[in-house]
Amino acid sequence: MTLVQYEYIVAVDDYRHFATAAEKCFVTQPTLSMQIQKLEDQLGVLIFDRSKHPVVPTDVGARVIAQARVVLTEASRLKEIIKEEKGILSGSLKIGILPTLSPYLLPLFIKNFLEKYPEVEVSVEELVTEQVIARLQKDQLDIGLFVTPSGVAGLDERAIFAEEFVAYVGQEHPLHAVETIDPFLLNVDDVWVLNEGHCFRDQVLNICQPPGAPAEKFRFQSGSLEALKKIVDRHGGITLLPELATLDMPASEQQHLRWFKEPRPVREVSLVTHRSFLKRKLTEALFNEIQASIPANIRSKKNTRVIKWT
Repeated sequence: MTLVQYEYIVAVDDYRHFATAAEKCFVTQPTLSMQIQKLEDQLGVLIFDRSKHPVVPTDVGARVIAQARVVLTEASRLKEIIKEEKGILSGSLKIGILPTLSPYLLPLFIKNFLEKYPEVEVSVEELVTEQVIARLQKDQLDIGLFVTPSGVAGLDERAIFAEEFVAYVGQEHPLHAVETIDPFLLNVDDVWVLNEGHCFRDQVLNICQPPGAPAEKFRFQSGSLEALKKIVDRHGGITLLPELATLDMPASEQQHLRWFKEPRPVREVSLVTHRSFLKRKLTEALFNEIQASIPANIRSKKNTRVIKWT
């Protein structure tokens, strides 16, 4: 049994396709299949049910793959221990980040981080929360940047900042005339929201009152906060935005912003890793760079209440 064989069965489990797994492992499919067959012969069990499409692990195969992931993680610790002992900040960081966070947070810190740590290779992917958590648990991501608390066992969640929810109100809406909004006055039927799967949607629904008003003839749900803003501009109504989305907003749009009364609703944004993750110094460097990039008025929030999404 070899680490390479473990890498191959983990890849097949991840992609559920031998050809794709071979491509991701930079080997030919016959080579990958032969090594997996050899491992199965050594163990005396079938790891994958090849009769199904996509291919799936057998019951015992799922247990073997889970243990293989543990072994690969532990093996990778050896290199990380040496790097940390030598004070070397290099290697790769695979980051998953929410679509409602990425366009507003990434530009604040990524350039400075890459210039400060040129030996670090960073790859970032926009994913919804459930996808980030699943990939952290499978060691397919190193770090997640998402909203907490998640309540998921086995994850270390380190809060970076809390940003307010801000109402973006149409010109003709009655709440456009007020300075601050009581969140208890918001009715969910009056608010444009994101598609299901976004934790920001769940938080918005947790802020609003339950449905009660007659349903409108036109309902629109989007995966984009910018699209919801444009709907408000053209169709009226309200949508909620994260505070970071308002930083570079032109004055013509800022006139539609209304802040909430205290205790102001906020979302807690955290840097999340799996508890077996070892790149501690690299993670600390990223955490510090992100935190330093957040405006001071956002970092020092008081009299707020964290809105949960779970």
